[in-house]
Amino acid sequence: MEESMKDYEKELEASFRKINEGDVISGTVIDVNEEEVTLDLKYYTQGIIKAAEMSDDPGFSVLNDVRIGDVIEATVVLMDDGQGNILLSRREANAVLAWDKLAEYMEEKKNLNVKISETVNAGAVAYVEGIRGFIPASQLALSYVEDTNDYLGKKLTVRVTTIDREKEKLILSAKEILKEQAKEEHDHKVAMIVPGTVLDGTVESLQPYGAFIDLKDGLTGLVHISQICQKRIKKPSEVLKVGDQVKVKVLNTNEGKISLSIKAVSEDQEAQEIENTDTESYSSGESLGTSLGDLFAKLNL
Repeated sequence: MEESMKDYEKELEASFRKINEGDVISGTVIDVNEEEVTLDLKYYTQGIIKAAEMSDDPGFSVLNDVRIGDVIEATVVLMDDGQGNILLSRREANAVLAWDKLAEYMEEKKNLNVKISETVNAGAVAYVEGIRGFIPASQLALSYVEDTNDYLGKKLTVRVTTIDREKEKLILSAKEILKEQAKEEHDHKVAMIVPGTVLDGTVESLQPYGAFIDLKDGLTGLVHISQICQKRIKKPSEVLKVGDQVKVKVLNTNEGKISLSIKAVSEDQEAQEIENTDTESYSSGESLGTSLGDLFAKLNL
């Protein structure tokens, strides 16, 4: 009895609902085939979207990209398609609604998974919400991509960076996400380095304030000029040159940066040599014998 009352209420609500051509309405997918998608509009009749009216994306597939239960927004094209159904167009609705969604994506910096459907000299093309988006060659990867043909058919994670509704301009970027991922990986590697560790490195470049050391695995650290050697120098090039192999001690890894010292390694080595010399002098047989001899000589036995 309760179910019949609910059904009656739905029918009553549907009878009062007004739908006109040009309206953008939403419906739930209840059937999908190669030719069309059928929607439940919570109305006295169903909605039909022809496959050609689903998307401008040439890579879009009704059978692969639409599932029963999906909620779709579409524009009313005809109130009666000749078979008592309302004829709809998702393509037309996209022209109105998609740009609002894209603006939200840009504000939220949302990561979007896209597939490259076309490549050109200056970049690549991918569709988001049925809108054609352009990815410049400089934004496909961390570095500029010379041959964009390698990206045809590939899937990328991108963000919306520029929107211009009037000119129907949509710019996407994968580089922004890749840079963040690279920074996370770098910071994780740096965090794993324990201060006080001695590492092997190669002098990568010299600056007036110090030397940058290549530690391999994508990591670079800085030896400040005051930490290069024990004597005071005016510039790093007085004692170092690019390509030199050096041993460095990690001083700290604050804020993802590695602070190093060559001087500390030398000081540690000197301290160790002194310690070894002292240990040898106390533990050698000759020193021990002499000490015991002196001791017995002083005893009047």
